[in-house]
Amino acid sequence: MPEPAITLHTPLTKFRGVGPTRAAALAKLGLHTTADLLAYFPRDYEDRTLRESIAVLPPDAPAAVSALIAEPLRTSYLRPGMDVTKGRAVDHTGQLELTFFNQSYVRRDLHPGQAYVFYGQVTVHGTRRQMTNPLFEPEGKWVQIGGIVPVYPLTAGLSQNFLRTLLRTALPACLSQIEDPLPPALRAEHQLVGAQEAYRAIHCPPTWQDLQAARRRLMFEELFCLNLGLTYLRTRRECESALPFPNQDLSALTGSLPFQLTQAQRRAIDEAAADLRKPTPMSRLLQGDVGSGKTVVAAACALFAYQNGCQAAFMAPTELLAHQHQATLETLLRQAGLRIALLIGSMTPAQKRQATAALAAGEIDLVVGTHALLSEGVQFARLGLVITDEQHRFGVGQRAALAAKSGGTLHPHVLVMSATPIPRTLALMLYGDLDLSLLNELPPGRTPVETYLIHENKRPRLYNFVRKQVALGRQVYIVCPAVSQEDPDGLKAAEQYGHTLQTEVFPDLRVGIVHGKQRSKEKQAVMAAFAAGDLDVLVSTTVIEVGVDVPNASLMVIENADRFGLSQLHQLRGRVGRGTHQSYCVLLSDNENPQTRQRLKTLAATTDGFALAEADLKQRGPGDFFGTRQTGLPQLRLATLEGDLTLLQEAQTAARQTIQADTTLTHPDHQALRRRISALFQEKGEIFN
Repeated sequence: MPEPAITLHTPLTKFRGVGPTRAAALAKLGLHTTADLLAYFPRDYEDRTLRESIAVLPPDAPAAVSALIAEPLRTSYLRPGMDVTKGRAVDHTGQLELTFFNQSYVRRDLHPGQAYVFYGQVTVHGTRRQMTNPLFEPEGKWVQIGGIVPVYPLTAGLSQNFLRTLLRTALPACLSQIEDPLPPALRAEHQLVGAQEAYRAIHCPPTWQDLQAARRRLMFEELFCLNLGLTYLRTRRECESALPFPNQDLSALTGSLPFQLTQAQRRAIDEAAADLRKPTPMSRLLQGDVGSGKTVVAAACALFAYQNGCQAAFMAPTELLAHQHQATLETLLRQAGLRIALLIGSMTPAQKRQATAALAAGEIDLVVGTHALLSEGVQFARLGLVITDEQHRFGVGQRAALAAKSGGTLHPHVLVMSATPIPRTLALMLYGDLDLSLLNELPPGRTPVETYLIHENKRPRLYNFVRKQVALGRQVYIVCPAVSQEDPDGLKAAEQYGHTLQTEVFPDLRVGIVHGKQRSKEKQAVMAAFAAGDLDVLVSTTVIEVGVDVPNASLMVIENADRFGLSQLHQLRGRVGRGTHQSYCVLLSDNENPQTRQRLKTLAATTDGFALAEADLKQRGPGDFFGTRQTGLPQLRLATLEGDLTLLQEAQTAARQTIQADTTLTHPDHQALRRRISALFQEKGEIFN
C-alpha cells in the first residue's frame, strides 16, 4: 500500500525518524506540521561549496573538496579511551591528510578508490594539507556538504543533519502547495521572486544571490502582511462609533497636584483629549519611561469620562499594582468627586458581589482591578474608557474582552500604557494599530539614579554599602537571573542566594525572597511586606521589574547583569529613585566580553530609557523585544527592523496603498492575501468581519 502523499497539513510524526522523543523536541520549537517546518527558516549558512582541488584549499579556514580515498585507514590507540584514525585522500593536485579522534568507525565508511566530499578546517604544514574530524559523505549525495548549507536553531534531541534531511523530504513534496499571498503586480513592482522560489532558495540556496533574493522576498512579505493587518485594523477602528467627550475641565485634577505638569504630560493629555472629543474610539499607546508620570495622564482621561457621564476601567497586571493605582488615583481625583472602587481576585465573594452590583448600577465611576475585571459577572452601566497598564502583560484579546463590556453598539475609548521605552520604529510595528504618545521627560524633583558597574572582587565593599543604606533607614533590592539551584554557569539563584544572605551575610537584617515560582499569595505577601517597610532587603528575580512603588528603596543590586538586556536593566533600575533621597544601581558582572562591557557601560552612562532602547535594538536586534512583544500580534521570523528600515518603509507604503485601493481585500488578486492576514491576526478574531 503506497504511503499517503505529504501535504502542508501532514503532522511531522508521519515522517520517517520522528518518534515520540523527536516529536516532543520539534514541538518545543513550535514545529508540528509540514507547514511549520517549511516556515522554520535557517539562522545562518555555511559555505560548503566544493573547491576546485586540494591544492587551492585555503589555510586555516573551513572548506569543502572532493577527493579519492588512497588507501585503507589505520587506527592507533594512544591511551585508554583515546584512539586516532588516519588516512589519505588524493586528487590530481595533491593529497589531504585525514585525522579522526575517537571515530574508528570511519574505517568502515571510507573505502579506498571511492570518491567522497570532505568539509572541515584546513591546516597547512609546508606543502601538506590536513583536516581533523571532517564531515564527509559519498560524492553526489548532497545533504551536509556540496553547497550553501543552512544552519537551523536547535534544541536538545535534534541535530542539524536530521532537520536538513526532514526538510529535503518535505520541500519537494509540498513546494507546489505553497500559496503566494503577494499579487503578481505587487511582486513585479517591488522586484520580488515568487513564494515557491523563495522557500526553495531559503532552505536550499543554489547561489548566494538566490539566497539574498529569497530573504528579501520573505522579509518584505512579513513586514507587508503585518503592516497590512495593522493598517486595516486602524481603518476599521476609524469606522467604529464611540461616545465623544466634549466636556473636558482639567482644573479639578491640576488643583490637587503638588507639582506642575511637565510639557510632555501636557502634550500627551492634549493628544488624548483631541481623540476623546471624536465620535470614533480613541486607541492610544502612552509610552513613558519609569517615573515619567503616566498615571496623571490616565487620571485626566478618567476625569474626562466622568465629566461626560461615563465609567472608566483601569486594569493593572498585579493586585499590588492595582492597590497602588487605586490609592494614587483617589489622591489625584479626590477633588473631582469620582467614586473609585477596587476589584481584584483576592476579594471575598461578598466584596466582589458588592463591587459588581455597584458597577452595573452606575454607582462606581472608576474601577481599578486586575484580570478580575474580565470575569463573566462584571458588567458596566456605561463604560466609556478602558485603561490598561503594562499592555504587554495582557494581550490584545484581553484588552478587547474588557472593551466589549461597554454593551450596546458604542465602543469605549482605549488608553494603553507601557513603561518599556521602545524605539519609535519598533513601537510603530508592535503597536501599529495604536496612536502613540511619548512621555520623554521626568517630573521636577526626581534625582537621577547613580549607576556603577563592578567586578565580583568588590562584593565585600558592596555588602558594606548595603548595610550603610539600611542604617540610613533605606531599603535594598537584590535581583538574580535564576530562581533556584546554581546553574552550570554559576548564575546567582534567588532562592539559595537569598537564604545565604539571610543566614550568613545579613543575619541581623530583615531579608525577604520573592520569585515567579512561588504561589501568588506568598509572592504578594513578601512584596507587600517590603512596600510596608517590614523588610530591609528583597532578593528576587525579575518579577519585581513591574512592581509596587517603594519610595524608600534606594539601592538596586543586579547580579550577573550581563545576562539581562539593556532595557530590562533600565526597568529594574527604575524600581529605585522614586523618593527624594539619592538612589543607586550596582551592576555586578565579571564578563569581559568587550561588547558586553560596553553595553553595561552604556547603561551606567545614561538614564535616558529611549536612548538605551535604541542601543539595545542596535546591539541585540528586535527579536522578542525585551521579552515584551505585544501578545496577539504576529512575530517576525526573518525581518530585523534595525537592519531593514528601508524595506520596512517600502512595505508600509505598499500596505497603505493596498488598503486604500481595496479596503477589505475582496479583489480576486487579493484572496490569498486576505487568507494570510486572517491567519496572522487570528488572536484578534475574524479580522474582516
